[in-house]
Amino acid sequence: MTIGGKVTLRDVAERAGVSRTTASYILNGLSGQAGISPDTDKRVREIAGALGYRPNRNARSLRTATTTTIGVITDYVASGMFSSEMLAGANMAARRADHLLVIGESEGDATARDLLIDEMIDRQVDGIIYATRTALRTEFPERLAGTRAVMLNCYDPDRPVPSILPDDRMGGRGAADILLAAGVFAGVFTVGETPDNDAVAGPRRMAGIRERFAEEGHALAGTIECLWQPEPTYDAVLEWLSRGNRPKGLICMNDRAAVGAYQALRDQGLNVPGDVSVVSFDGSEVASWLRPRAVSMVLPLRSMGALAVELLLGGPDDAGSGLARDPDQGGVHLVPMPVLAGDSVRAAKTGHDA
Repeated sequence: MTIGGKVTLRDVAERAGVSRTTASYILNGLSGQAGISPDTDKRVREIAGALGYRPNRNARSLRTATTTTIGVITDYVASGMFSSEMLAGANMAARRADHLLVIGESEGDATARDLLIDEMIDRQVDGIIYATRTALRTEFPERLAGTRAVMLNCYDPDRPVPSILPDDRMGGRGAADILLAAGVFAGVFTVGETPDNDAVAGPRRMAGIRERFAEEGHALAGTIECLWQPEPTYDAVLEWLSRGNRPKGLICMNDRAAVGAYQALRDQGLNVPGDVSVVSFDGSEVASWLRPRAVSMVLPLRSMGALAVELLLGGPDDAGSGLARDPDQGGVHLVPMPVLAGDSVRAAKTGHDA
C-alpha cells in the first residue's frame, strides 16, 4: 500500500514476495551479509526500479548515523561564473557518492559565515567544505573545530586541515616552458601584481616562472605591474609600450589581464604572436574568445571541487590521492594545471632570441 502516492518499502517487498527486512537488506547493499541469493537480490532491485522506489533518507540516517549531505560554505564562489566550477565538480562527485550538497554563501561577512556553519552543523551534515573564490592563505574558522572539514582553494598554515589548491608553482613552470620551447628566452615580462598579501596564486606562479628560466641560465626581463583586470592592464601596458619598450614575450597572471595586454599591443601596432608571444593563466572562456586564441594554464576548478568531496568522504586526509603535496604544508593537495592550447605563442625557430 502506498502512502500519499509514494512507493514504500512494503510495496517493493510484497511485489517481490519477500519480507520487508529482506528488501531492506538488499536495497541497503547488505545482501552478502544477510546470505541473500543473487537471484533474490536482482529481483528486488528490478522491482524497486520499476516501481520508482526511493529510500527514506531520514530513516537511513538514523540507522547509519549519516545524513548523506555535505555542507559547503563559500565567500563568493556560488555567485561567480568562473569559480562556481568548483561547486560543479563537487556536486558531480557528491552525486556519485549518493550525497547532496547544501550550499551557503557568506558574501565575505564573517558573522554570516559563522551562522551558516552553525546551520550546517545543526543539520548534521556529514562534513563541511570551506571554499574561497581566490586562492588564499586564511584562518580556519574556529566554529569548524572538531568537525570533519576540507579547505577548498585556501589553506591555514597553522592548522593541519586537509586543503586543496591549484599547483600554481608548477603552472608557472609550465608557462615558462611554453615560451622556452618556442625559443623566447630574452625580453620576457610578466604582467600583473599581487594586490592581497594573503593571495597565493601570484607569488607561486612567479616563483615557478623564475625557477624555470633560471634553470636555463636566463632571467625574466621584468614585471609590468597592474591589477588583474582588462582596463588597468590595458592602461599599464599601453603606457609602458609608449615609452619605447618592446617585449618578446608576456606572461599574464590571468586571462582577464591578457585581454588588456592584447588590446594595448594592437594599439601600438604589435602582432600576437608574430611580434610578441603571450601566455596567460586560468584557462577560462576568455582565453578562447581572444584572437588569436590565448595559450593558458588551466585552473583545475572542477577537479579541485571533486577532490574536496572525495577527501571529505574518504577520511580526514586521504593520502592516496596521488597528487603532489605542498613541501611546506603537507596537508595541502596540489592539483595540476593543464595547458589550454592556443595560437598566441610563435612557432619555435631554429635559433634562440638573443
